Amino acid sequence: MADAAVHTVERLQAGAGAYACGGYLGGLNTLQRTEICTSLIFDRLSRKMRLVETLRREAEDNWNQTFYLLYFRTLGDRRNQEACLELARRVPYRIVLRERLAPHAVEAMLFGASGLLELYRNDTYTLDLKRGFEYLAAKYGIEPMEASAWTLTEIRPANHPVLRLAQAAEFFTQDEFVMERAMACRTEEEVRKLFCIEASPYWRTHHIPGAESDESPKRIGAFKANIIGINLVAVLQFAYGSYTANERLRDSALTLMERLPAEDNRYMRDWKAAGIGPRNAFESQALLQLATEYCAERRCAECPVGRRILRQTVVAED
Repeated sequence: MADAAVHTVERLQAGAGAYACGGYLGGLNTLQRTEICTSLIFDRLSRKMRLVETLRREAEDNWNQTFYLLYFRTLGDRRNQEACLELARRVPYRIVLRERLAPHAVEAMLFGASGLLELYRNDTYTLDLKRGFEYLAAKYGIEPMEASAWTLTEIRPANHPVLRLAQAAEFFTQDEFVMERAMACRTEEEVRKLFCIEASPYWRTHHIPGAESDESPKRIGAFKANIIGINLVAVLQFAYGSYTANERLRDSALTLMERLPAEDNRYMRDWKAAGIGPRNAFESQALLQLATEYCAERRCAECPVGRRILRQTVVAED
């Protein structure tokens, strides 16, 4: 590698922690920026498809169960992803389908199997859930988790695992074609219509079991619905399209990300400070891939941005 190229790589690596290439990215024209983002998106989707493939094999090629597992993993915040996934394994989708017409039974199974009810004061509603779970656990052989599996400190009320499980129970009792409906989502509005589910009436006056609060609907908000759109719907559309050789569905996954708003997190705030603001989820996912897989590891000579800058350096030197 020529001296100028070595110097360029060293300079990029030195600024990787502060996303020093952000200004360069922000100065590219639309076509160049899209080309780089597309490369990063396929990179990211390939990694996420490995997770989907692992879950599909675990689900014995059942795509409804695969969707169910990925839904629970996406529903939890980062610290509770694995606990949510474990719960979905203990109460599989086939059981939920059998009890779907009795929403209270689905709620009883999820709460009972989570172990979370043991942490809170009982009231009539929670005692009824416990009794329901005792019957259903014996019926289906469900083994409850330890409550210690969940991280409950510094959790916003709207993102509390208890509330998320109540919303999940309501979601999976609305109809039996949720996977099919998710595959049909093409816009932000359709994603929100499907996933902005309100928990059962008890939760209107409760954030946690056994403790009343001011009345308010406990609905999955637009922000969380969009996250589900990015990390569940688009990913599963792309994975299922790849598995079935359906290019139209793969294209729909990419289009959906272009139509969903960009995430707002520390990575995106740092990128904006460095000179580039994502215009949609397609670009924010690309920047997230760049930050976590390349910048964090100082792999500047391998990433699409670094390679473009290096090519320009070589051309200028010649």
